[in-house]
Order: sequence, then structure tokens, then C-alpha cells
Amino acid sequence: MPSYTKLINGLTDLGIHKMQEHLDFYIAAVNNGEKSFSSALEELVEIEKANNQLRAINACVKVANFPFMKTMDDFDFSFQPGINQKQLREFLSLGFIEQKENILFVGSSGVGKTHLATSIGIECARNRYSTYFISFENLMNQLKRALLENRLESRMKFFAKYKVLIIDEIGYMPIDLDSANLFFQLIAKRYEKHCTIITTNTPFSKWGEIFGSPTLANAVLDRLLHHSSVVSIKGPSYRLKEKRTFLESQSDD
Repeated sequence: MPSYTKLINGLTDLGIHKMQEHLDFYIAAVNNGEKSFSSALEELVEIEKANNQLRAINACVKVANFPFMKTMDDFDFSFQPGINQKQLREFLSLGFIEQKENILFVGSSGVGKTHLATSIGIECARNRYSTYFISFENLMNQLKRALLENRLESRMKFFAKYKVLIIDEIGYMPIDLDSANLFFQLIAKRYEKHCTIITTNTPFSKWGEIFGSPTLANAVLDRLLHHSSVVSIKGPSYRLKEKRTFLESQSDD
């Protein structure tokens, strides 16, 4: 078997695909005296390393369970001028992760809380911090099911392990006391260990109504707010904006 064919087969067996794609170019460059063998090999290794890093980043983003892929650059800050854009962009430096600080987005439905939380989560995942997105309703359903099936401990560990856990839409519906206790257990496990990002349409003063216990709500908030940044969004709904734009376009027709 010719040496070139053996080399190609060996690279394939090792899963070194990007280097293989560029191999002919570098062989020609070496043969023509444009590059030394060592410099060509070094560049091929860097190409493969960059590809492996990109694959790892894409894998982190894929497993994070984001509802959509929207970055902060996709956010229309002109529609929500009351938002502190500088503060939000500082979150993208990801310093809050090392500080183990939480981020809490508070505002009425449709103002962009989920978009902003997701955009921060995407940046975390791209920097290879373990990140997971889940709605509050789905989270509670999973924990309650795990309790009934005697596997609560493993499910708690699953959600507690992430460097960044994004819990979306707290407050859209009240939960029973057992569920509230489960949520408290999770927040207590993550407290001062990892970062939690939440979105809620309910003021903190009314969380007692969500959890069915002001005492339990205060215990949860105490751990979420102790090391945190709170982003309060007061403005019109994006969803209503999109609906108005659609209706206006229809009337123009």
C-alpha cells in the first residue's frame, strides 16, 4: 500500500478529519519549497486543534437545551430603552461565573427576559462552561416525577452540577408545597457553588403566592439574591410589537 494511502487511512482511523482535508495543500507546499516539513506539520496540527475546539463548543451549546439561538446582538435595545445595556454586556465577560453570582430577570410577559437569559447562556456554553436551560414548569415536573420514582437524589445532582442553570418563567402558575420544597432543595444545593439565572414575571414580594408559603419563598429568595444581579425590565411586549407589525402590514395590503 502506498505511503500516502496508508497516511490517509491512518488519519481516518484516528478521526483526524480536518488535517486530512488540508493535507494535499501542505504536501505540495513542502514539495515546492514554500514551507518546511516542520512548519507544515505545525500548521496542520493547529488546524486540527481549532476544529476540535469548535466541535467541543458546538457540543456544549447543543446539550444546553436552549429554546432558540439568539445572541445579545439580536436583541432590540431601542425597543426597551430602560434596560442598562452596559450592565447586560458586562455579563458576557462571564465574571459572574467565577464569582458564583446569580442573575435574575424580572418583568412582565414578552419584554425579552428569556431572550437575554438565553443569550448569556449561549456565551457561557461557547466558553465551555456546562450550561442548561429549562422552564420552571418542566423542572418541577421532572423533580416531582423523580420523587415518585425514588430517584430524586440523582435528578437533583443532575441539575445541581451545572456551572450555569437557567430556569425560565418562574411565577406563571403557582405550585404546591411539596414542589416548593423540592425547588428550595435544588437552590440550596447550588447556593454559593454555581450560578443560577432565572426569569420571572412576578415581583419578589408576591413569590409567597407562587410557593404557597411566604417562609419558603423567603428562604429561596435569600439564597438567590444573596450574591446576585437583578435586571428589572419595564417596557412594552415584543410579542405585541410583532403582532402590531403584522396587522399593520396586512392593512397596508
